[in-house]
Amino acid sequence: MKLSPYIKITLMVSGLFMAILFYSTSCHHQLTSTVASEGMIDYNFHIRPILSDRCFKCHGPDAQNREAGLRLDNAESAYAELPETPDAFAIIPRDLKGSEVYQRIVSTDTSLMMPPPESRLSLTQREKDLISRWIAQGAEYKRHWAFIKPQKTTLPLPDDPWPYNPIDHYTLARMEEYGLHPNPEATKEALLKRWYLDIIGLPPSIEAQEAFIEDTSPDAYEKVVDRLLDDRHYGEKMAIGWLDLARYADSHGYQDDGLRTMWPWRDWVIHAFNENYPYDKFLTWQLAGDLLPDANKETLLATGFNRNHKITQEGGVIDEEYRIEYVTDRTNTFGKGILALTFECAKCHDHKYDPISQKDYYRTFTFFNQVPERGIYGTIDASFADPPNMEITQEDITSILNFVNKKDSTKLEVMVMQDSSSFRPTYVLKRGVYDAKSIPVSFGLPESIMPYDTSRYAPNRLGLVQWLLDPNHPLTARVYVNRVWQQIFGRGIVKTTGDFGMQGELPTHPHLLDWLAVDFIEHGWDIKRLIKQIVLSSTYRQSAQIRKDQLATDPDNIYLSRSTRVRLSAEVVRDLILYSSGLLNEEVGGQSVKPYQPNGIWAAATSGRGLLMSYIQDHRENLYRRGLYTFIKRTVPPPSMLIFDGSNRDQCEVERIRTNTPLQALVMMNDPTVLEAARVLSERLTEQHLDNTIEIAFRKILARLPHPKELLTLQSYYQSELQSYNDNEVDACDLLSIGEYPDNIGVNTIEKAALMKCILLMYNMEETIVKI
Repeated sequence: MKLSPYIKITLMVSGLFMAILFYSTSCHHQLTSTVASEGMIDYNFHIRPILSDRCFKCHGPDAQNREAGLRLDNAESAYAELPETPDAFAIIPRDLKGSEVYQRIVSTDTSLMMPPPESRLSLTQREKDLISRWIAQGAEYKRHWAFIKPQKTTLPLPDDPWPYNPIDHYTLARMEEYGLHPNPEATKEALLKRWYLDIIGLPPSIEAQEAFIEDTSPDAYEKVVDRLLDDRHYGEKMAIGWLDLARYADSHGYQDDGLRTMWPWRDWVIHAFNENYPYDKFLTWQLAGDLLPDANKETLLATGFNRNHKITQEGGVIDEEYRIEYVTDRTNTFGKGILALTFECAKCHDHKYDPISQKDYYRTFTFFNQVPERGIYGTIDASFADPPNMEITQEDITSILNFVNKKDSTKLEVMVMQDSSSFRPTYVLKRGVYDAKSIPVSFGLPESIMPYDTSRYAPNRLGLVQWLLDPNHPLTARVYVNRVWQQIFGRGIVKTTGDFGMQGELPTHPHLLDWLAVDFIEHGWDIKRLIKQIVLSSTYRQSAQIRKDQLATDPDNIYLSRSTRVRLSAEVVRDLILYSSGLLNEEVGGQSVKPYQPNGIWAAATSGRGLLMSYIQDHRENLYRRGLYTFIKRTVPPPSMLIFDGSNRDQCEVERIRTNTPLQALVMMNDPTVLEAARVLSERLTEQHLDNTIEIAFRKILARLPHPKELLTLQSYYQSELQSYNDNEVDACDLLSIGEYPDNIGVNTIEKAALMKCILLMYNMEETIVKI
């Protein structure tokens, strides 16, 4: 039975550090060895990563900082005569002696060698060999892999019955390249828990466990997955990642950090996922719902996506400076969240690695620069929804917006998008400074991705969406299926979920990524179908056991020969605890709530003004809502969720960091929510006077039957706690008084306290909060 005491978690941190160290030195070799071992060197998978990391800073797209006029990121420049050295060439295909690049990388003369010693960059012998072989083979350049339209390749056909669907054909072929074979299928109990946590973010009930174990029909797996995809809690689980991307919060941010009312937009996101809005519709409504010919209040509400950014309410600020900040945030969110490119790196100068010029950045900026907004609308509490906004009326709640969970009659406004009646000119801003205008620009996007054809696409955000959803677009589908893959497996096919550019990681399964992207489009951008396809695959259904050969060949499980153990997100940790205890308020949607948190945190960080000056805790059923609905104040995020790597929603975030720290163990052992959940479950089970209360609690929390040794350990612990509290009933009463949920301390006090300690121990088992 695995617990999570402080010492173990500290060791886990050390282990994580060593894993990072190993990964940084071995990952590139693992990902690129296949083609190289066959003799052919591929520019995208072998050469570009080296040049991007060591050369493009001085010899890449950024014209202002380019050295010696040499550009190595495109063939035309690399093959041309060197501007400062007539009759010399950086690269001459199939001519190592005449290629200055080769001569410089092998030189031992510090005045000639590249990268120069003062850059503190160097090439390994293997990297030098790759470059020399590439030049000798013809130095063929290719477009960056992510900017090439995805296409389905011929499905690998391994001589093995293991594949269940096309996903497995690709993963098995990759395993076999490295001498790996897949794990056996996980137990039915483990699979059921995995599906529940991945699809609705809640553990299965004992009734659901028993029904699935007893179901031996051929379609038993598919029936469970279909039922979960139709569950109203599916939308809540899916919304968590999208709220991170959209930087949703309940406060404006900056110093005053006043209240805002954007929660109806969150209700719409949950509704959209539950109704299975296709991804093209989901994107269109959020980016341009106000510009649709048949726009209505629902499509307008969806555009709140682009008003989730921070807004200042501090007197004395320069209005235009902050207005530019808001447009910048929308542009950066579009780049990172939808295109998985680091657009923000081109705000002040041309991108140093990707073919995104500063002019490209401000052409994209133009789409989001047409909103009739101000940098500051009013001081704190002047508005909870700065214009442009829309009011949600009671009539809306009973008709087109019936998914908005509004319970009172107070006026409710939400920030939305709207374009001005007249065109606002946009300029390239020197160094990104708001008042340093240079050349004017109009609507457009980087041609390196796909040209913005003004004869086909409208000059507004609706045209932007048309460009995104063009069948030839190389990124839109790839980026989304990769994010869903990451959500399920804990790591994307492209590990750098927010960076498909030159500095991002290469896809581990490039043909699988392209197959999924094309298949996603061919089937109407159907999100539920995509998820079903992934979670029913044999790849997903493997056990998480680690064999010695896997640990030696693929310690990070890059090639998916087993299931990856991933700790649950901050929200789902809370949800699992509340649900298993029977405390969870399963209401969907509505205003954010303020559960237990340590006193004084908000007061210590407040400006001294506004409704959010101090934390006013909620009570009764609002204490037990899902983590998704916890109130997020940007300057002081919920501490327990932050400890479990929850987002502070300061800006677009497409992947949360994952840490293992002693603070997480302290939360699981001492947080009032955990203690109260353990108390309530103990009281309910004790009052039923059953003989197998420990087994029932174990199944509620871990979603499986305990092994005999585990059960014996827990029973022994229960008896020792009984003896302890027999000698000190006062301590038992103190323990059972934790939390606001009504208690019945006077009956079976000692038994309840002893069982509560056993349940608390179960909550602190590693398996409880780790998806296995």
